[in-house]
Amino acid sequence: MSMVDTVIMADWSARSGPSPARPSADAIWIAVARRGWTTATAYFRTRASAEAALVDLLDGELRAGRRALLGADFAFGYPAGFARALTGTASARAVWAWVADRLEDRPDNRNSRFELADAINAALPGGGPFWGCPAARAARLADLTTTRPADSAFARHRRVERLLRDRGGPGRAVKSVWQLYGAGAVGSQVLVGLPMLHRLAGRFGTDLAVWPFEPTGATGATGAPLTLAEIYPAMIGPEVAEALAARPGQILDEWQMRLMAEAVLAASGAGRLAALLDVPPGAELAEEAWILGASDPEALRAGAKASLSRTCR
Repeated sequence: MSMVDTVIMADWSARSGPSPARPSADAIWIAVARRGWTTATAYFRTRASAEAALVDLLDGELRAGRRALLGADFAFGYPAGFARALTGTASARAVWAWVADRLEDRPDNRNSRFELADAINAALPGGGPFWGCPAARAARLADLTTTRPADSAFARHRRVERLLRDRGGPGRAVKSVWQLYGAGAVGSQVLVGLPMLHRLAGRFGTDLAVWPFEPTGATGATGAPLTLAEIYPAMIGPEVAEALAARPGQILDEWQMRLMAEAVLAASGAGRLAALLDVPPGAELAEEAWILGASDPEALRAGAKASLSRTCR
C-alpha cells in the first residue's frame, strides 16, 4: 500500500499549568484527517489528556485496520554527538528513554524541564548546551543560564535544520533545540515531548514505526500500520496564512495542524507520500532524526494547496 488512510497531527506545548479553558493559541491542538471524512480538530489543556487522546486514536486506527501517520510538532532528536554524550549510545531513541526516566511531568502540566536541563548541563563537558529560563528560575539553577552560552561542544542546529536555513523559503527561521525559553523557543516542547514519544513507541511496539529510524508500512514496505514522524508546520506557512486570511479570528495553531494533516493526506492520495518520507544517507540521522517533507518541500506544499483549493470552492 502506498497510501495512508488517516493522518493525525499534534501541536505540542510545554506549559507549566493547564491551558485556558477557552481554546487558545500556544496550547495543544490535534487534527485528524481521514479519506472520505471531514477533518476534525480538538483542543487539550494538558499533555496528559492529549497523550491519552492520541493513544485512543491510534488504538482506533488499528482496530479499524487502517494505516495512519501521526506527526508531532517538535524535534525528535538533538544535534549529533549529544545522544552518545548523554546516554553512551548514538541514538535518539536512547535519549527518549533517558529523558522519560528523569523528567517529572504532572497531570496538571507542572514539570521539571528546567531542572532537568540544568542537571544535563552540569553533567556534560563544557557547561552543556541548554539555555533559556525565567530569571527567577535561573537564580536557583547553577548551570542553566538565561542567555545563550558563548561556546558549546554541540552544533546549534541539526542537519535538517541547517538544510532549511540554507535553502531559504518557508521554514528557514527554524530555532535551535537548545533554547528552552524566550521568543520562539522550541527546546522546552522537545524535552516534554520526547517522553510521550517513548511511551507511544513502547505501547504500540511493532505496530508503530518511528520514521526515519525504522521502515514504515506507509511507503508500501511490509511493516507497521502506524507511522510516527516529526513535522514542522512552518514549511507550509504561506498556505496557513492564506487559510487564516479567509477566516479572520481563527487560531493559528489549530489551522496549522488542520492544514498539515490535510496536506499529508492529499500528498498520499497523489502518490507523493514516498517523497515526503525521503531522507538523505547519513549516520547522524539515527541521532538527529529528520522532518517530514524536508527533502521535498514542494510535495508538502502541493498537498496544502490542494487542500486549500477544496475548502475554498
